[in-house]
Amino acid sequence: DTVLSRVMDILLAFPVLLFSIALLVILRLIGDLGPLSGDTLSFAALILIIGGFGWAYPARIIRGQVLSLREKEFVEAARSLGARSSRILFKELLPNLVAPILVYSTLLLPVNILTEAALSYLGVGINPPTASLGQMISDAQRYARIDPFYMFIPGLTIFIAVLAFNLFGDGLRDAIDPKSSR
Repeated sequence: DTVLSRVMDILLAFPVLLFSIALLVILRLIGDLGPLSGDTLSFAALILIIGGFGWAYPARIIRGQVLSLREKEFVEAARSLGARSSRILFKELLPNLVAPILVYSTLLLPVNILTEAALSYLGVGINPPTASLGQMISDAQRYARIDPFYMFIPGLTIFIAVLAFNLFGDGLRDAIDPKSSR
């Protein structure tokens, strides 16, 4: 628990955007890394960066939920009946953690969408000709004075996608926990 907490603290304090830019530029200069090259290398690097740095915040929240649940009466009752730690974890704690995990997963999707769009906008994300909304906004800057609508469509698409996932996450939280303070 202590080691994982310190790893989460380090990941939360790490400048993810700067590290992402530096790593993606280095990988683009290398060109290929083992069986990965080109677009496959960019996709794999983006997935590893977003996944590697994105798990710390929800993990901290889930850890807090686990610490709260382990003090509840049903866990004490299971312990007093002689249940093993694995049974308490999988039969008592995990069913109570499904709702927060689902909700935080839906709320993480917009962050991941924005991260990919930001990296592609800066020119270090997905390589053209593969479509990326950030790359589309970056390309549309050249034509902003002539046709501002060209920049408006990808920006609106990002806005709608992020808003939809945030509303879905809020709705899911309200549906799973109707007694919340909202």
